[in-house]
Amino acid sequence: MSGEERRNLILQTIIDSKTPVSGTALAGKFNVSRQVIVQDIALIRANGKNVVSTNRGYILDDTDALRRVFKVIHSDEETEDELNLFVDHGAKVIDVFVYHKVYGVVSAEMNIKSRMDVKKYMESLKSGSSSLLKNVTSGYHYHTIEAESVEILDEIQECLWEKGYLAKLMEHEPVSFG
Repeated sequence: MSGEERRNLILQTIIDSKTPVSGTALAGKFNVSRQVIVQDIALIRANGKNVVSTNRGYILDDTDALRRVFKVIHSDEETEDELNLFVDHGAKVIDVFVYHKVYGVVSAEMNIKSRMDVKKYMESLKSGSSSLLKNVTSGYHYHTIEAESVEILDEIQECLWEKGYLAKLMEHEPVSFG
């Protein structure tokens, strides 16, 4: 079974389930590791499906909000500006992920929707000994952004471009981001 076939079956399993589906259950069903499931979920999200992680498993959120994945690059010092750009447009930063040539997709939930969330996030970075996920791929990373309209997503894309944060997709990248 190819990765694309598995991702389609994972999505269908989540859609068909009346309750959240755990990553462990999906890993067992498809005979892969939990890490493969996490990577698959990140790729499913990158293709526009609103799969949400809950404490009981994955669900499909079928609200009317729209999502777009942006590939970006910037310095550590510009992180706060980047996140504020998203929330100032009324958008929500769902996650951050990188595509690593060895490890594949590595992702982290963010769920940032306000300047207060951005401030708390930045404070947690300053108080910890961890660095930004983007630093494992020379600054290149992706954000899944949720907004109420295509116009908002287009405005965000334009602002990212103007600030020099928008990065060009490369041929080796596994997903076509719209």
